[in-house]
Amino acid sequence: MASASTSAPADHIPLPPLSGSARLWGTLALSAATFMNVLDSSIANVSLPAIAGDLGVSPNQGTWVITSFGVANAIAVPLTGWLSQRFGQVRLFTASIILFVITSWLCGLAPNMTTLIFFRVLQGLVAGPMIPLSQSLLLSSYPKALAGLAMALWSMTTLVAPVMGPLLGGWITDNISWPWIFYINIPVGFGAAFITWSIFRKRETRTQKLPIDSIGLALLVIWVGALQIMLDKGHELDWFHSGEVIALGIVALVGLIAFVIWELTDAHPVVDLSLFKRRNFWVGATALSIGYGLFFGNVVLLPLWLQQFMGYTSTQAGQVMAPVGLLALLLSPLIGKNMAKFDPRKFAAFAFGIFALVLWMRSNFNTQADFNTILIPTIIQGVAMAFFFIPLLTLTLSGISPDRIPAASGLSNFVRIVAGSFGTSIATTVWQDRAAMHHAHLSEAVNTGSVAANSTLSGLASAGLTPDQALATVNRLLDQQAYMLAVSDVFYISALVFLALIPLVFLAKNIKSKAGAGAADAAAGAH
Repeated sequence: MASASTSAPADHIPLPPLSGSARLWGTLALSAATFMNVLDSSIANVSLPAIAGDLGVSPNQGTWVITSFGVANAIAVPLTGWLSQRFGQVRLFTASIILFVITSWLCGLAPNMTTLIFFRVLQGLVAGPMIPLSQSLLLSSYPKALAGLAMALWSMTTLVAPVMGPLLGGWITDNISWPWIFYINIPVGFGAAFITWSIFRKRETRTQKLPIDSIGLALLVIWVGALQIMLDKGHELDWFHSGEVIALGIVALVGLIAFVIWELTDAHPVVDLSLFKRRNFWVGATALSIGYGLFFGNVVLLPLWLQQFMGYTSTQAGQVMAPVGLLALLLSPLIGKNMAKFDPRKFAAFAFGIFALVLWMRSNFNTQADFNTILIPTIIQGVAMAFFFIPLLTLTLSGISPDRIPAASGLSNFVRIVAGSFGTSIATTVWQDRAAMHHAHLSEAVNTGSVAANSTLSGLASAGLTPDQALATVNRLLDQQAYMLAVSDVFYISALVFLALIPLVFLAKNIKSKAGAGAADAAAGAH
């Protein structure tokens, strides 16, 4: 299948759209595969304490389950264009689903954290082509007049999955066991692969042999991998007091410099960095990535805090997180439909303002906060999500010629996914560091001259606790307060960063988007 001559004649002309039951089943299969993929990025969030406890590591180390998948997924995304031209979109998409199912099964069987992380890396790598190809195949199934409808259906799937993920993950963890958050992919994946192959196999795209930037890919894996490992292990190894962390930092820096130089000079770069010469692209991609990193880091941090220090079960933490996409689900179709009438920079600025409000509300939580108090900001956050992705994607891809849309969308997706993994590591590291600082300050108040401390210890002693047990109880109370203050710090700092992103957005040029074509081109360009 190395040449165009092996392809069907239909590859040389636009394929007619699907109709009737074929389009319905094709849409369902593509949406199911996307749902499964997006679900896997959020379903593990509320299960991290259970996974970490079962595999004998700290909850902070448990975040590697999320970051390893995200980094591997980001590295695979830029390869989608090359792989689809080499093997065909339908073959690649179907193979990606099947491999995703197999690696999901292996994740569930993992006996220890090292093995689980290894299988999550594999899962992230094989998942890379799924989302961009699902968009491309879906757009080819609908007439151009219905491109907006196709993308609305696809967007609803990607918004429902984050809503269902915490709920489903929490319920499975509490009522069955955490491996089943991976096993549930098996029937969904095989069903989606079977239907996709049955409907789309005769619509395979033309294949051809293309050179691959193997050196650029190797440098990409080296610098991103080294930086992610440094962020994940930095706190555990006491940062730059550790030779290992210093070595990882040097490898990441040298690898990044070599990668940039190589990609800017190679004839067929795996990542087209020249796109950053465009003002709207670098502004949009930077704002999208930083915003997503802040958002995802806090989405991981909140259930960790609730389960470790507020006494929430996985199910209850999932219930708190689930409504995050409800308002986004209702508002996104309206925003997409009316995007041409408004300045996307104002929409993005509004989103950042709402994100800042939500995180400021969370920064005022205390250990007495009830379920409803914690739930309200989560519901409001759905508004920010609706005004966040579509306007920034429109801004990022504005003014780019159709032939460069795939490279531009692939690069923006790569940077966004990497930022999400980095955001998770940074948020949990800052949380741990601030908690240690707050614990030290609070401990200073527990001394023989403190009336409150003596009264508390006396009360615990009268309840039958030994002096050591009483001190351990006080220490647990200090831990709860310290980690509550630390999580408030992270929320507050994140709110300030979101506010700082507002002027950044207005560095981009104002655009007048063409609603239908713009949405279709942006979506189709994800590969």
